[in-house]
Order: sequence, then structure tokens, then C-alpha cells
Amino acid sequence: LCSARCGLALVLHVSLFVAYALRVSLSIAIVAMTNGSHPHSWSGSAPRGSYPGFSQDVSGKQMQITERRFPGSAPVYNWSAETQGIILSSFFYGYGLTQALGGYCSGLFGGKPVLGSGLLLSSVLTLLVPRAAELGMSFLIGLQVLLGLAEGVIFPAQYTLWAKWAPPLERSRLMNIADAGCTFGTFFALLVAGIICQSLGWPFVFYIFGGVGCAWCLCWFLLVYEDPAHHPWINAGEQEYIVSLLAHQGSSHGCSLPLVAMAKSLPLWAITIACFCTDWLFYMLLTSMPMFMSNVLHFDLRENGLLSSLPYIGNGLGHILAGLLADFLLARRVLGTAAIRKLFSALGMLLPAVFLVAVPYLGCSSTVVVVLLTLALTIISMTGAGININHIDIAPRYAGFLLGITNTFGIVAGIIAPTAVGLLISQDLQTGWRNAFFISAALNLFGLIFYIAFGSGTIQDWAREDTAVQ
Repeated sequence: LCSARCGLALVLHVSLFVAYALRVSLSIAIVAMTNGSHPHSWSGSAPRGSYPGFSQDVSGKQMQITERRFPGSAPVYNWSAETQGIILSSFFYGYGLTQALGGYCSGLFGGKPVLGSGLLLSSVLTLLVPRAAELGMSFLIGLQVLLGLAEGVIFPAQYTLWAKWAPPLERSRLMNIADAGCTFGTFFALLVAGIICQSLGWPFVFYIFGGVGCAWCLCWFLLVYEDPAHHPWINAGEQEYIVSLLAHQGSSHGCSLPLVAMAKSLPLWAITIACFCTDWLFYMLLTSMPMFMSNVLHFDLRENGLLSSLPYIGNGLGHILAGLLADFLLARRVLGTAAIRKLFSALGMLLPAVFLVAVPYLGCSSTVVVVLLTLALTIISMTGAGININHIDIAPRYAGFLLGITNTFGIVAGIIAPTAVGLLISQDLQTGWRNAFFISAALNLFGLIFYIAFGSGTIQDWAREDTAVQ
């Protein structure tokens, strides 16, 4: 627990905690920024760990706030539901553009400066949100696009760092401890932002979150080092341990990338397709579950803050526990790396799919349905020890770039899934929901079969330093 690599996991946990608090701040504060209107169209998509549509519908007591309860100095804007949806979705246009670019740049310049710069720029842009809103909707949309561009580099840069720091038998626990910061950051923002809006006014949500982000970036640049060889305070035994275990994978990539070999790689396609399918189910649940509970189960989520928080708590804890269990099995040599990745991917994709298929037949028991949907969001976190880490297993030199590619596909799934749900339920409510659940389950099953058939746990030839395509 006192090792440098565990310290990096905790620092990255806090960094992702801050990043996702910044990301969802507008999704919460926009309730206070508008004249009490409820944006029913907030079922837009989101990348891994951010839930703008979900947060609005399930943020518990925050949804009860009206403009009368906000301090009088905070301006209120007359934005329609459609306008609010456009503002919230504009983040993801920028976010999708810098995924692969962030991975490529972190391979060239290092994960530390790329991630730190992205987080710092995100914090500064968050501070500017109130001023952009005053200037007009177009300025706010442009700012959100820039915020998406800045945050898009954070996840790929993190993977580039872990490729240099995480020993093979500790990757799952270290990376999942860091990734849990995404969920806990969102949950914390849901709890705190509403209180800030009520007591200080909505602009202070951005001032406080942005200010904390800027302060944390100073800690980031002071505490984090690119690799064990450059860490001045690392124990000599730990440094030798990490370097010796990772020596076989080679250094970070240069300016050129083996794009043709990547495009022909079945293990990479297996990860990409599996990520797309599981992200479809993940974001469909997060963005559409509140609507299903309200329209079909007639459940008033606004009066139950505990229920609103259960998916966040379960998903975050599930990440940590899955990482610990996966590394335990690897260390005891119960299964090999490829088998572990496939096992956890199977559990994280198959069980939620089974729960979804069962939901339409349990409509009379709202309690059971809520439990199943919450379990689905919790168990899906097991893919964090499966397909999400598999990038580093097959190509550690290009882990950041590959994560950028697969995360881009995940963003596309997050955009399409809520739209597809809306189209299906617009025709017939009961049949539409059943078809939406069945389609998501079928996609997950397809992605899992493809991943089990073609996934791998060993470094590919094109990813080795001595055979990289120039």
C-alpha cells in the first residue's frame, strides 16, 4: 500500500474523480440555470463513467429545486428542453475527436503531461462556464465542445502511464482502483452540486469544481512521474521489480504506427466490438432506466435519493472488487491472462443481458425490476477486469492509442443507444421497452461470442518493439 505504483493508482483515482465531477457539473447545474423547466430530452449519450441524462433524472432531491430557491444574484435563462439537450450533447462532439489523438500524443510525449494538460484545461474551461452562459448559448456550446476536446485525452493518457507502471499480475487492481474515481466523482457531484446551487447559486458549482481541479493539477505535476526509472523517491526494489517485469514489452511508440497491422488484428477487433456492445447496454441503462421506472413502473425517483445512488455505488465498488479478484486468480495461476479477461468479460456482459431479458416479464414486481437493473449496472463493471484492460495485454506500447480507438466506438454506441430506445418506445410503450431490452441483450451476446472466439491475452507481434511496422 505504500508503493509508488499504489500511490499512482490513488492519484489517478482522484484525478478521474475530479475530471468526472467537472464533466457532469453542467448536467446538474442546468436545472438551476433554467426557469424550472424539466428537459425530458436529456437522454443523450455519454462516454465511460459520465451520465448527463441519467444524472438529471435520478439526482434525487436536486430535481426538486426551483428557481425561487436559488440566490437572486444567479441569472436564470429561458432555454427550451431541446436547447438544453443540444448544450449537454455538445460536449461529446469534442470528446470523441481527441480519443485517438490523446493516445497518440501520450505515446510521443508521455502520459503525465498529456493527462495533466487535459485536466488543467478542463478545470480552466469549467471556471468560464458562467461567463460563457452570459454571453449566449452559442458561446456555451462552443465552450462545451472545447471541454470535450480537453477531457478526451485523459483516459488514453492514463493507459499509457499504466503500460509503464502496472506489473502484469497487478494491472486489474491498480487500473480498476483508478477507474472507480469516475463513478465516485459523478456520485459526489450529484450530492454536492445541488447543495451549492441552493446555498450559493449555480455559478459557484463551476467556480468551486474548477478551482479544485486547478489546485489538484498542481499536485498531479508534482506527484506523478512518467515511469519508475524517473521517479526520485521510489524504492530500489520496487523499481527493479517493475522494470524487470515490463522489460519484454518495449518502450512507447514513436511517430509511426502499425495501422495496417492493427486493422488486420482480430484480437483488437474483438476488443473493439465487445466494447461497442457493452457500452451500448451500459449507456442504455444509465440514460433510459429512469424513464423506464417512471413510465412503466410509475416509480417516483425524485423521492428516493438512496435508490438514485445505488448504481453509482455498486458500479464503483464493483470495479475495485473485480480488479482484486482478477489479480488474485492470476497470481494463483488458476487461469491464464486470456482466460481471466474472457471470464470477467463474460460475467460482465452475459449476466446484465440475462437480467434485461427477464425485466419485461417482471413488470408487476417493481422492486424485483429495480434490483435487477441495479445489479446489471453493478455487474457490468466486471468488464473493467476484462476487455477494458486487454489493450495493455496485447499491445502495451500502443495501449493509449488503442484505448482511444475503442473508446471512440463506445461514444458512438452511447449516442445511438438512447436514440434507438426513444424510437422504439415512441411506437408502443410496452413492446418498445421489451424490444429495447432484447436488442441490447442480443448485442451483448454477439460481442461476447466474438470476443471469446478471437480475444487474446498475449502481446501481438506487431506490437513488439523489434517488429513494429515503420
